[in-house]
Amino acid sequence: MALSAVLPDTDEKSVADEARALEARYGGLDSRLIIELAIDHLFNEEIAVVSSFGAESAVLLHLISEVDHSTPIIFLETGKHFSATLAHRDRLIEELGLTDVQNVYPLQSSLKREDPFGALSMTDKDRCCYIRKVEPMARAVAPYRAWMTGRKQFQASTRAALPVFEAVGSRIRINPLARWQTADLQAYMTAHDLPAHPLVEKGYRSIGCMPCTKPVEDGEDQRAGRWAGTDKTECGIHLTGLTDTLANISLTESNL
Repeated sequence: MALSAVLPDTDEKSVADEARALEARYGGLDSRLIIELAIDHLFNEEIAVVSSFGAESAVLLHLISEVDHSTPIIFLETGKHFSATLAHRDRLIEELGLTDVQNVYPLQSSLKREDPFGALSMTDKDRCCYIRKVEPMARAVAPYRAWMTGRKQFQASTRAALPVFEAVGSRIRINPLARWQTADLQAYMTAHDLPAHPLVEKGYRSIGCMPCTKPVEDGEDQRAGRWAGTDKTECGIHLTGLTDTLANISLTESNL
């Protein structure tokens, strides 16, 4: 879908009500059914998937491929990924037959102005995440009514109450795997012979940009290796700031 196909403003309260109704009616369904419902009925041709192609991404992507392998998959190409992540992305695209994976890049104008040496993560992690992830994410999902993520409740204490359906401003975010546990993911990957991210065996449990990701110690939250040693727990693409960015995003800027 072209970026010019921006959705008209929708009353945020009505979308919040819609998300609560969807959660009450469908939130307890099997993940595969939720995905089928979202793609084929609720948001037909107006839904995308956001994937990091990280440690557990193969599970959601496999489910998506079985429902509709042409569903748009958004990958935020921050320019700071591990080479192993990019290789894992390419392998999954080929093995799962995904036909519409969209690499979304930061605006070159923003990088030139605010991070000309590529070292912003060392001095201002929040701003680095905004430039490389939040703004590109808002630009990428703006044309859609809804998008899916692979977030799960067990990943961190900040996600313990994560619903399957939630409102993000005038759009719906869907987390089909919200209630899955580690054992469920491992069993699914084994049953379907899905490849593991190459860094998992090295202790990485949540894999983001290389400068801000490290292996996780025993007993730590799965996401403890992200921005370790700081108070930061999220990059921002799943927080309220995305709502404001979506409301104000200009799609006239170049994405080159």
